[in-house]
Amino acid sequence: MSSFGTFLLLTGWAILCYYLLINGVYFLVHVAALFKLRTDLNKREWGPMYQQFASPFLPGIAVIVPAYNEETVIVESVQSHLNLNYPDTEVIVVNDGSSDGTLDRIRTEFELFQIDAPVPYDIPSEEIRAIYRSADASNLVVVDKKNGGKADALNTGIWLTDQPLFCAVDADSLIDREGLLQVVRPFLERPEETVATGGTVRVANGCRVEQGQIKSVDLPDNMLAELQSMEYLRAFYSGRLGLDRLNSLLIISGAFGMFKTDVVQEAGGYDTDSVTEDFEISVRLHQYLKDQGRDYHVEFVPEPVVWTEVPESRDVFSRQRRRWYRGLLDTMIRHRGLMGRRHYGSVGLFGYPAFLLGEILGPLVEGFGYVIVPTAFLLGAADVEFVLVYFAITVGVGVFLSWFGVFSEVWSFRRYDRPREIVRLLGDGVLENFGFRQWKTFIAWRGLFEYLRGDTSWGEMRRSGFDEN
Repeated sequence: MSSFGTFLLLTGWAILCYYLLINGVYFLVHVAALFKLRTDLNKREWGPMYQQFASPFLPGIAVIVPAYNEETVIVESVQSHLNLNYPDTEVIVVNDGSSDGTLDRIRTEFELFQIDAPVPYDIPSEEIRAIYRSADASNLVVVDKKNGGKADALNTGIWLTDQPLFCAVDADSLIDREGLLQVVRPFLERPEETVATGGTVRVANGCRVEQGQIKSVDLPDNMLAELQSMEYLRAFYSGRLGLDRLNSLLIISGAFGMFKTDVVQEAGGYDTDSVTEDFEISVRLHQYLKDQGRDYHVEFVPEPVVWTEVPESRDVFSRQRRRWYRGLLDTMIRHRGLMGRRHYGSVGLFGYPAFLLGEILGPLVEGFGYVIVPTAFLLGAADVEFVLVYFAITVGVGVFLSWFGVFSEVWSFRRYDRPREIVRLLGDGVLENFGFRQWKTFIAWRGLFEYLRGDTSWGEMRRSGFDEN
């Protein structure tokens, strides 16, 4: 065997060992998720010893909806938030300089009228053009401003509200009617320490929507969207739950996250230079509060669900995931001071390293392996047995982790309650390992090159709208 062939073979073994290390971490997280899920299900079974809705201790919540060119989904989204079962809400829609009919649709549907409202001088956002109220819904506020990006729009809502909590929600998302009552629970149980909570994100494609609420749940007809349904189950019912149990929850999803308003203001609000503002603010809050020596609590609550529209075209999916990867990489580099430091507790000792190994380096190493191992085989440096073992392990572990997510769904909340849906999800857990997964590693490599080029573009997310049947 040539020295080059030996190098390829050794590299293949190194990649396999790295892959086993990453998935060992994933397995630990998934096992921790089962314990967390059991605890949450026990809480759900017993329920609170009082009528939640009637409690005088429920804090007010501002639901902040940044909207840029969302005319196909904005009416259903706003209606969903207005219908939430919560006694004290303020829905703030921030029209971030849309060039389509987003503002016109809201204005017509909810009978908006302009008001003369004071604007804080220190608000960290682009110029506000007008503020509207609704003649139909007294708790609806619509802000029209110059385009500044999603983080800029969120900051607008945060600095305009007087509510002690705010819930950041994407415009293409619908919250379950009881969602706020569920995601606010940690703020009631630990009012002094809790600074942020997040709920589960599920795929709305294929579901039937009426009056801004999910009336029937089904898997999408589009295969790309269906594979993402599997991804979301694995990410939330295994990944987020497990990291929560290990006190290492590093991200609160931008599609459904609740925060203490004053704490986020103290930390400076969302970073307008980040293309993954949800990840950046989550990591920064950990660092900020630890540096101040403050006791705090961040929790993932699995029961509340927000339903979001996911990409159904390859181009849009690729743009979205490249942006996610660039944003994740940028945030990890910015906050690299957390890495391995006891000062930052389990977030620094486990959460940050695990995220670096799995989410940043993992797809790059895996993609590299898809090139190295076949090349080594073609050059005679690796035999058939090694190639088969390599792909059996990578595919086998991938299927196991995906089925773990499906098991968590069947064991817990059963939103997919028909046997054919469970069978389809189990099949997706196998199918995603043949093409879809390899494509995602290519997307990650492309995202890396874009980051090195200094690409900070957001990318267009085309909406097809919710299925109103």
